[in-house]
Amino acid sequence: MPRGRRTPWQITEADASLIEVSKPEPERKRPDPRRRVLAGAALVGFVLASWVPGRGQASTVAEQRARLPPPAACKDPIAGIWKSHSYDAMHRDWTIFTLEMKRVEQGRDEFEGRITNDSWIAEPHESSPPPCRGELRYIISMDARGEVRDGEIHFWGVGSWNLDEVPCGYWNMGYNLDHFSGKIDPDLMEFQSVNNDGGRAVNDPVVFRRVHCNDGEQLDEEPRIAVAPPPFYPPEDQGGCGFRS
Repeated sequence: MPRGRRTPWQITEADASLIEVSKPEPERKRPDPRRRVLAGAALVGFVLASWVPGRGQASTVAEQRARLPPPAACKDPIAGIWKSHSYDAMHRDWTIFTLEMKRVEQGRDEFEGRITNDSWIAEPHESSPPPCRGELRYIISMDARGEVRDGEIHFWGVGSWNLDEVPCGYWNMGYNLDHFSGKIDPDLMEFQSVNNDGGRAVNDPVVFRRVHCNDGEQLDEEPRIAVAPPPFYPPEDQGGCGFRS
């Protein structure tokens, strides 16, 4: 073949440099729909596990029990002073409720008294009010009425609430009257109640224990034996070397 001529299918190096060689695009992986389903299920499971109706992150029943004083033995099976002591991690506040319950009339399971709420904002380990550091602590009280039917107690605030004291911080809110209800355990002198105040508290679990009796209602758990000294002591004989015999 003469030099300088080429067949149509021959390509020189110079021609090859002018031709753009197209490379195939890398194959893109399509998202696996199963992964989306699993991720969505995990998210739903987390939300359901984190949310309980009517409860933030309140103390468990066992934790509340452990903070309470021992029960008081009283003549009346219900009347007396009941206390709770709980922590809500969602709102970062401790609360001690005190229920003062007195019978309206002997023979009737109807009661009157007072509800007191002593609350303070603090950390989980600060079960007693810490020194003031700018966060709120308040004490609120209200008159109350109650009744017991078939072993279930209801005790609720009536009238208006009173802001008794603000030892720390500043109070600029309202307050809904508390309403506690639950079954009494006569062996433990406790009742596991729920609080419904029509606002923040919706079926909030609160454990109460009777810690004091009303005046004149205390029972002695063990009989006390009063030992009176004899009317006189026999004379002591003094032996030798200063020893008494």
